[in-house]
Amino acid sequence: MLRYVALILLILLIGLEVKLWTGQGGMAEVWRLEKAVADQKAQNEQLKARNDALAAEVENLKTGDEAVEERARSELGLIKPGETFYQVVEPGKGAQKADDDR
Repeated sequence: MLRYVALILLILLIGLEVKLWTGQGGMAEVWRLEKAVADQKAQNEQLKARNDALAAEVENLKTGDEAVEERARSELGLIKPGETFYQVVEPGKGAQKADDDR
């Protein structure tokens, strides 16, 4: 009789172990969810850093004239009255090929 009870308990233990490691809500799923949470935290940190940089840039543009002037010069090509604009053009591959053909 004791053998049967031990055998039933052993089978029950094996069944529970299999469910623990492979079943729904088991350790494999826990590890997968922990990895997903870690990945999401890393992505959130990157997005927070980007948002902080954008917020600082917005604040700088709202309060600082230098930032607005820099943007106007670099992105729009604007110059102040009385300044002379010089544009330096680097020779490209087409110019080098024309020189090689001569």
